[in-house]
Amino acid sequence: MATDVLIIGGGPVGLFLAALLLQDGASVRVLEQRHTRNLHTRAIGIHPPALEALHQVGIAGSAVEDGVQIREGMAVSGGKTVGTMSFGGVSDAFPFVLALPQYRTEELLEERVRQLDGESIVRGVRATEVTDDGGQVTVVGQAGGPERCHEVKFGASLVVAADGARSQVRSLLDIPLDSRSYPDHYLMGDFQDPGLHGERAVLFLEPGGIVESFPLPGGIRRWVVRLGRPAGSAGPVQLAELVRERTGILPDARTSTMLSAFSVRSALTRKMAAGRVVLIGDAAHEISPIGGQGMNLGWLDAQALSPIILASLAGGRKDSTDRQFEEFDACRRQAAIVARRQSEINMMLGRPLPEPLLALRNLGIRAAAASPAVNLWVARRFTMQSLARGRLPSSAYR
Repeated sequence: MATDVLIIGGGPVGLFLAALLLQDGASVRVLEQRHTRNLHTRAIGIHPPALEALHQVGIAGSAVEDGVQIREGMAVSGGKTVGTMSFGGVSDAFPFVLALPQYRTEELLEERVRQLDGESIVRGVRATEVTDDGGQVTVVGQAGGPERCHEVKFGASLVVAADGARSQVRSLLDIPLDSRSYPDHYLMGDFQDPGLHGERAVLFLEPGGIVESFPLPGGIRRWVVRLGRPAGSAGPVQLAELVRERTGILPDARTSTMLSAFSVRSALTRKMAAGRVVLIGDAAHEISPIGGQGMNLGWLDAQALSPIILASLAGGRKDSTDRQFEEFDACRRQAAIVARRQSEINMMLGRPLPEPLLALRNLGIRAAAASPAVNLWVARRFTMQSLARGRLPSSAYR
């Protein structure tokens, strides 16, 4: 079974790349080992450059219609507002961060891919072998359930691995990974929104550590609490109580629709392009979820990679396409380093501080928020505009 491009991983990054390539006439197969979609909210923040990318495949309008437009963030400490940050100046087309559950984003992308090619997504296949002979890549996989498992084989001119932080393809090719661990642990959950902050994102900067709060569609609000150690078996009641202790707000634990605990690490492959196999998204660079950069960074990887793949498939000169893949590798690895630095700053902002140092930090935030120029600079950094490739007219999402 041969195709132009084989994408391993049918999450948001793999599906987006598939849509880009199918629109331009490439034949694509997407292998996804899950039989059904994960319906947890998971990644929720879509930044303006990523919305511009999603506009390229025709789903940005639907995403905006279904999501919550976060146009302002605010920092609170001790019950008082320390500062506010507007996203109004960060983008003409999308002057906001969009909050949308990952499963809905994946649904929109999958619908678009199936419109372009109804047979392109193959579920229930796990890659077990990847062989690159220099002219074609062969992928062997296991398909079906544990009781009716059988071997399948695919051939492709190029393979793109978008199979997540625990990438099977990266392991099969033995591509080195540089990892960092951090002393930061988080517990997060989604609860009914008490309606106190509208559609704002709120950062509660408290002595015990940060609490983050984001609106979601359907009257839901996400709460994220920084911990000094792994959350263990903590549940919705414990999370709600932690939020109350630090903010004075008590989410209703009975309304919990999602709970997740995670410890932070980052990882970066030493190369994203290996012969005729390319790694993108979390398979190439795992970034702290704090700041919501990982999924967005993967989309920007795909956006940068698509024209290079198309040029290669069109029979461009090998030395030219090889150079383009090398430039892609260097550029996207550098983008991941920048994103990692930003995530490290976000985590430092949320670590516990004694009262005197907390007061000094709050004064600095207040001064920055009071300066329009600094406010805009911070907003652009937070919304990944430093990694943007271009702009769309403001009518793009209407």
